[in-house]
Amino acid sequence: MTTDVRPLAGKVALVAGGTRGGGRGIAVELGAAGATVYVTGRSSAAGHSGLDRPETIEETAEKVTAAGGLGIAVRTDHSRPEEVRALVDRIAAEQDGRLDVLVNSVWGGDPLTDWEHPLWEQDLETGLRLMRQAVETHVITSRFALPLMVARRSGLVVEVTDGNTARYRGSFFYDLAKSAVIRLAVAQAAELKPHGVAAVAITPGFLRSEAMLEQFGVTEANWRDGAAQDPDFAHSETPAYLGRAVAALAADPHIMAKSGRALATWGLYREYGFTDVDGTRPDFAAHWAKNLEEKYGPLGDPL
Repeated sequence: MTTDVRPLAGKVALVAGGTRGGGRGIAVELGAAGATVYVTGRSSAAGHSGLDRPETIEETAEKVTAAGGLGIAVRTDHSRPEEVRALVDRIAAEQDGRLDVLVNSVWGGDPLTDWEHPLWEQDLETGLRLMRQAVETHVITSRFALPLMVARRSGLVVEVTDGNTARYRGSFFYDLAKSAVIRLAVAQAAELKPHGVAAVAITPGFLRSEAMLEQFGVTEANWRDGAAQDPDFAHSETPAYLGRAVAALAADPHIMAKSGRALATWGLYREYGFTDVDGTRPDFAAHWAKNLEEKYGPLGDPL
């Protein structure tokens, strides 16, 4: 008789925005730790989202299962409350009311971000659309998913952001969205504390997502060639690194001690001892301090 020692065996997770990038990395690593993972998003074999990228939630779910968990793809537009309610009702019915981990990773805001102009020169509707897509979707998802955790008096909410500091992020609406997501974790942590449920925000470093690999004209196999264009790219990390950080948090019996905090892969690898897929331990904060701080100033104090 063998015993499943995977730390998240028997646990149920929902990764909202698990189609690609950090969301996919988190979903797969939760699966590798033994969890059943509901992977949601708009990009499906039945049709793509407005981004019109090739990745689908079905592909992510297959990767979750291949990693050792159980991946379940459910096409969901998280801006539509009725679809999110139906999703959570399905999880409750199929998993006997159980939800242990909620990851709010919905983004899709890259084509909506204006890096060239200040607020007063930007298209207002585009900026507000980014906020609805990147922040309101998280609120809607938590609104319907949290009751499952509260009822069981346990669980973890993870808000995926970019940067864990108050430092300006280079574009008004982008900065507002990523900062607001951190505040969502703080607010949820405060309201969930009496119920034994934790909430944190987490950021990767320089994330080597599918889109970023394409931008540099490389693949994961030869990604280091991208450093010829940007030396900082040599210090990037895969989505799996972020995923392993989240899996470690989800398995931590003392997670309530971190509730309400904005965390980062570069701090968590030291505590939990995980590595990236190639065995390295990228630390973008250390790289920033050594190579970028003189030009751009300190990365900022953790929130």
